[in-house]
Amino acid sequence: MATLAHLSDLHLGSSASAARTLEEAVAALADTELIVVTGDLTENGRTAELAAFDRITAPLADRLVVVPGNHDRCGDDVGAQLMRGVRVDVQVRGGCSIVRIDSTAPHNRVPWLSHGRMCQQVLEQVDVALGAVPDSVMTVVALHHHVVPLPAEGFWEQVSEVLHLPNHSELALGTELLKVLRSRCDLVLHGHRHVPRQFIVDGDSARPLRVFNAGSTTELGAFRTFDFAGGRLLGDPRWHQVTPEPRPSPQVWQAPVCALQLA
Repeated sequence: MATLAHLSDLHLGSSASAARTLEEAVAALADTELIVVTGDLTENGRTAELAAFDRITAPLADRLVVVPGNHDRCGDDVGAQLMRGVRVDVQVRGGCSIVRIDSTAPHNRVPWLSHGRMCQQVLEQVDVALGAVPDSVMTVVALHHHVVPLPAEGFWEQVSEVLHLPNHSELALGTELLKVLRSRCDLVLHGHRHVPRQFIVDGDSARPLRVFNAGSTTELGAFRTFDFAGGRLLGDPRWHQVTPEPRPSPQVWQAPVCALQLA
């Protein structure tokens, strides 16, 4: 059996507590085989913030898989370094294949244009990437932006929703991505929204597709882990609290499972 941990939206540079919480998470992950971080490693996309991430996570470097988030495209645009210009690739770590998708875009350099981008070409690249992964291997797709509609969080997202701006919206072609993934993938891991959510596609099938939003690890002071063996998930994910007091209450972590119906 192996364990995968999902972290996201660390926002290093936003406060001293963000760095402390990440340090506590790294200590808790000492024996974890695989760690996926789904974007917004930094708050302002600064080189110094990415250097702080690299320093803090150095003990996990050989088990770490990251994708960029919109905040990483601001400032010095460190997000461009994380996948080196490739929109889709496959990382094999700890007996698991992780299909990384860069859902960010140049418009994310403007802080209030936080929405992601997905196009038909990316879908085709994901399809090809999955074709190279054996069915018997645990398969994860990691990206930053949400693939299905989620409630607006905070004042500015609510304003964007009222004004029909794109900032709060899910990825264009997000549903089409799920159709490409169904029966070929086990987990979709993303971030962007800071409240945890979870969904399931084809829940009664032999290989259901589970979609998890991590929330903000440094705001929650907690992260999920997933156990797997023989190329498949084992049971339900578990939450791990890494701060002395939950931030916010543990009830926020326990997002109900919502079924997704794909046409």
